[in-house]
Amino acid sequence: MTALIEHWLDGKRWQGTSTRRAPVFDPATGETSAEVCLASTADVDLVVSSAGAAAGEWRQASLTRRTQVLFAFRELLHRRRRDLAEVITSQHGKVLADALGEVTRGLEVVEFACGIPHALKGAYSEGVSSDVDVYSIRQPLGVVAGITPFNFPAMVPLWMFPVAIACGNAFVLKPSERDPGASLLLAELWSEAGLPDGVFSVVQGDAEAVDALLEHPGVEAVSFVGSTPIARHVYETAARTGKRVQALGGAKNHMVVLPDADLDQAADAAVSAGYGSAGERCMAISVVVAVDPVGDDLVQRVRDRVERLVVRDGREPDTDMGPLVTATHRDRVRGLVDAGVADGAHLVVDGRDLQVPGRPDGFWLGPCLFDHVTADMRIYDEEIFGPVLCVVRAASYAEAVELVNANRYGNGVALFTRDGGAARRFQFEIEAGMVGVNVPIPVPMAYYSFGGWNDSLFGDTHMHGPEGVHFYTRGKVVTSRWADPETRGPNLGFPVHR
Repeated sequence: MTALIEHWLDGKRWQGTSTRRAPVFDPATGETSAEVCLASTADVDLVVSSAGAAAGEWRQASLTRRTQVLFAFRELLHRRRRDLAEVITSQHGKVLADALGEVTRGLEVVEFACGIPHALKGAYSEGVSSDVDVYSIRQPLGVVAGITPFNFPAMVPLWMFPVAIACGNAFVLKPSERDPGASLLLAELWSEAGLPDGVFSVVQGDAEAVDALLEHPGVEAVSFVGSTPIARHVYETAARTGKRVQALGGAKNHMVVLPDADLDQAADAAVSAGYGSAGERCMAISVVVAVDPVGDDLVQRVRDRVERLVVRDGREPDTDMGPLVTATHRDRVRGLVDAGVADGAHLVVDGRDLQVPGRPDGFWLGPCLFDHVTADMRIYDEEIFGPVLCVVRAASYAEAVELVNANRYGNGVALFTRDGGAARRFQFEIEAGMVGVNVPIPVPMAYYSFGGWNDSLFGDTHMHGPEGVHFYTRGKVVTSRWADPETRGPNLGFPVHR
């Protein structure tokens, strides 16, 4: 019997009222490993109603109580991290070490949220006027929702809900229907940690569930990570109904390599950041900008490393790269490789015909490396989200910066150089939300915030860190007088502090 992945409502699994289901695949074998429930609008309404009732009580929980639950959740997540990683690998396809790394980066945000009493401290000004004090506080919003992508089924939710819950909100998670298994394990850990029923809920589903959350009057804020077209839809729909929105979209992350760079270091970084998780990362390096005259040398070094990569089932030891998440996505990426060849780019490494012994039906696509890519090609313009690395040649530093800044995305960018002056100039001039200097994937630590610019972000607030606390709370300023005032009668003038 095929396993059924359900919703999570009031502290337990729930099938919902809808009978719609979708298959969940094992990407390495191509087999259907489970079915996931797809929520109806009525199901979403029940979940949000439950969360609303729980939010009213949870916001009154002391900071000490919230912190105790967060610490307990952190310990359980740390203890069960391998179990969670194995679920991720079985449904996403990334290698087990990569899945463990994903969980670890999520744990960092939980650890940040354990310090929520400090992060929620307000300000106090004594005696702003005669016997008048003013202080500021931050309060939770109520019910908030997270709509998360397939590529990080644990890390991206963990960037959202620990901070939201620590701030006193109830959180409704809508994970990707492609690999939803991690969501229920996370829900079970919250329950075991002592989080009251209803404070964390999971609603499985597709576009119907997404739109129901975006339009539901009981949802106060929405966090989203996914493609740019969907991010725009999420932002416009949710904002139109008065919600706060942080919608992180697609990316086309560039890595600029200057002539003075350590080319072995740069080649290692390009391969690691380009092909890790089969390129299915919003922070993957998809374009290497080789500044003359290092292009030929750099491409050869990258090629040598790519041809040594081991591609097979991510559960097998010593595997570098696994399959793509679905056959449909694999075929889309392969089609973009075909388009790159048709447009005249030089396909240095062709992974389209990869065969993995014992896994003939898996969703395989080997690493592909293009050289002499230009900005008018589809493989440069579109977010490929697969194991495809494009090399663009630039005549100078200035031309490289102009190329990067002209791109419609602005998620992350990296520079490889030995020149501190060039690095300092680059971080000032480049138009992207996250910048790495000799770091190919500049994902910030949890106590900073994650987010891009331009078409990589819709909304004003980045994710986790201090901006996450700001997003999941709203400010209130209290002006108080406790001394007995002199009786002077009514005064209809505007209050003036003296």
